Amino acid sequence: MGRVIEVTDVILRDAHQSLMATRMALEDMIPACEYLDRAGYWSLECWGGATFDACIRFLNEDPWERLRTFKKLLPNTRTQMLLRGQNLLGYRHYEDTVVSRFVEKAAENGMDVFRVFDALNDVRNLETALKAVKRTGKHAQGTICYTISPVHTIDRFVEMAQKLVEMGVDSICIKDMAALLKPQPAYDLVKGIKEKCGKDVLVHVHVHATTGVTMVSLMKAIEAGADIVDTSISSLSLGPGHNPTESLVEMLEGTGYETRLDLEQIYKARDHFAAIRPRYREFLTEFTGVETEIFKSQIPGGMLSNMESQLKQQGQGERIREVLEEVPRVRKAAGYPPLVTPSSQIVGTQAVFNVMMGPYKVMTGEFCDLMLGYYGQTDGEKDPEIVALAREFAKKDPITCRPADLLKPEWDELRKAALALEGNNGTDEDVLTYAMFPQIAPKFFKERPQGPKNLGKDPVAPKVPVDPSHPGYLSAPIEYEVTLNGKKTKVTVAPA
Repeated sequence: MGRVIEVTDVILRDAHQSLMATRMALEDMIPACEYLDRAGYWSLECWGGATFDACIRFLNEDPWERLRTFKKLLPNTRTQMLLRGQNLLGYRHYEDTVVSRFVEKAAENGMDVFRVFDALNDVRNLETALKAVKRTGKHAQGTICYTISPVHTIDRFVEMAQKLVEMGVDSICIKDMAALLKPQPAYDLVKGIKEKCGKDVLVHVHVHATTGVTMVSLMKAIEAGADIVDTSISSLSLGPGHNPTESLVEMLEGTGYETRLDLEQIYKARDHFAAIRPRYREFLTEFTGVETEIFKSQIPGGMLSNMESQLKQQGQGERIREVLEEVPRVRKAAGYPPLVTPSSQIVGTQAVFNVMMGPYKVMTGEFCDLMLGYYGQTDGEKDPEIVALAREFAKKDPITCRPADLLKPEWDELRKAALALEGNNGTDEDVLTYAMFPQIAPKFFKERPQGPKNLGKDPVAPKVPVDPSHPGYLSAPIEYEVTLNGKKTKVTVAPA
């Protein structure tokens, strides 16, 4: 018998988040659970990421109820979620007691494995969430967001892995959302982590399929000692999604490596999702091929479409080439943040403003915060001149402390506001739902008794753009506050 490679399937979360804008209803996942639970997976990713947002924004479905249902239907398999560190599942930093409470409640409702990441790879933004997971006795997975830049070296990523191990994580995840992890760096990175952190440290590799090279990267990672890899059942795979589970199983034949997976069960699940998929055609991404340009420009496709739409709204659609050249300059000035939510939007929008109005004549509040350290620390040095400008625009000083250290306790305030809403059921879970999405929760609480909506049955549902740079990011309009000629003004950026 060869060395066993464990597999996490993302079919219940990231697969439909990446390919159909997170719109799959729970009732369309339930029938496949018995097959998935018998298939022999290490875990099934089924919660977190954008699912929480999609559940209450579009599906009128309680995300906590979704989690409890999965726990009941998957008695033999670990449940797994994606958590944005100090941002939890929202888009701002939360104070520590809120982060701890969220983790406790997720564990209580059935979550087993917490994959915790930070968009800037600032480990200080992972600490509270990881400690909370350890307190619950669940599996704490520390995550490295993989990206490419002059400052991002294999040694630097290995150093981050060492810090995560020191923080007591149960495993390390290499998370490659934009499919930038080529085969040789995959081998070198896994090997480096195993050599520096110890052979016993579990290494879990997550890649998307967008650039067409990452199935080979998985093979090289396995050869270097990776213990677990992420895949998705073939009927919801490829494009900006993931590599097919069945292909991984077949690829390993005769290599000295094998999985514990039962393909017969997987085929049953595959057929179920193949039958469900056409009902969601209104939400399916049009991007189904391969996009190797990402390696050159480092601008993932969804970020590109968002910038194009911003320019068109200003009647300057023809200037996209200038913006494409500006993005790497802005990213460099900001210290080379990985281009994932929310940094991809912040950098992209600033590049658009630079082209339309002149370099840094206008700065969004978010870009100022990124420059001044309010999202955390970047791996590269920031341009001191742009930092000084951001300080002037934002009328606040840069910080070097962990951003959440500046937040005041907010649980009591959030609880009071949530309990005052019609339809709130008084639970901590409802308070947390309100904390994540204060704009959407009031409507959701009120309409929750009407029961979940299945958008897959609606043949005239609106087309929703999907962002391959951070698959499934819900492209709602975003309001920025900008300063132009000394005056503050609000600018709304709508999706394409």
